Amino acid sequence: MSVGARNRRIDLLRGVSILLVLFHHFNIAYPLKDTALATAVGWSSIRAVARNGNYGVTIFFVISGFLITSNAIRRWGRLEHIRLPGFYALRAGRIVPCVVLLLLMVNLLAAAGIPIFQNRGGGQSPVPLWIVNLAALTSWMNVLIARHGWVNYPLGVLWSLSVEEMFYLLFPVSCLLLRRKRLLLLFWALVILAGPLYRLLHQGDEGGFLYAYLACFDGIAIGCCAAVAAAHASFPLLARPWVRAALTGAMGLLYLSWPIGQSNGLGVSAMSVATALLLLGASTARLEEPPTRATEPVSVVGSVVVSVLAACGRLSYELYLFHLVVLGLIRTAYPPAIAAGDERIWLMGAYVLLSLGLSAAIARGYTEPLNRAVRRWVEARSVQVRPPGQ
Repeated sequence: MSVGARNRRIDLLRGVSILLVLFHHFNIAYPLKDTALATAVGWSSIRAVARNGNYGVTIFFVISGFLITSNAIRRWGRLEHIRLPGFYALRAGRIVPCVVLLLLMVNLLAAAGIPIFQNRGGGQSPVPLWIVNLAALTSWMNVLIARHGWVNYPLGVLWSLSVEEMFYLLFPVSCLLLRRKRLLLLFWALVILAGPLYRLLHQGDEGGFLYAYLACFDGIAIGCCAAVAAAHASFPLLARPWVRAALTGAMGLLYLSWPIGQSNGLGVSAMSVATALLLLGASTARLEEPPTRATEPVSVVGSVVVSVLAACGRLSYELYLFHLVVLGLIRTAYPPAIAAGDERIWLMGAYVLLSLGLSAAIARGYTEPLNRAVRRWVEARSVQVRPPGQ
């Protein structure tokens, strides 16, 4: 739903988050314990990074709420002026094409007889593929996973999209019904308070504290509140490098210290708030700094790292949806049982590069053109409402 230029700092944050998710899933399939990497940095360090990939999704939720709300304010001036057809059309234009393509890929690979793309039984009869497709298209994949486990290897990632789409189904309706900013913020505050309470009440139940709607809505709502704050004020303190360093350090400490199964109650809330503060700092820095000064690298290596992370951030949606298709094909061609030692490091490199290549091709040749067409269609049929003075 973008209506302005991209924020490079936000792309960097998304890039880090998606790589954490990719690393999490790769290490589940191909544990890196007996590799040169484990020898160099220690298996305990690798495990600490790999086990908490779900925190990457938490960060995505906050960024999503921030961007959707910010762009809605820019497009319609005030949230109470939001237009339901336009909002839903813009959202569908960004989300639906990739989901349909993913379902088509997985269904064809399953029909071709490749086992990893077929539904799992979990000790009972597998859920029919048509039900999984329906859950993916109607935003209750998370409910299906909570009841039956990870029913389909590459389609399981759609649990988080189900959370987001259910939130955004209600988002414009709540803006129109509540109308006043204070009431809307109060509503989001209740959602934010409900999140940790729900997670604490569902400890030991992964389907509850990881995948349930109320277990995840608070991160999106925190992002929405941050966007409203950014639209009405600047936060120069949060834009200072030492503050960003302190926030990222605290997030890293939380990420590495405990598995999410132990820290999710208040940990998800803390990670979400820290992410929102980084977004407020990024929004303020973008207004105050010349474009050439945004994220200055300190070396050639730093420049390359920043460029790669930003590219991953720009492709984060496609990477998230399609990386398990790539990993599933790699697992089929080169099963983990026969991949020994440092072969797994080479496989990880191939997995990341192939995922990036596939995502870039899909974005440039398919999703971005369709998304632009939908935006032009919406803009041609809607009257932009701006606040006084703009």
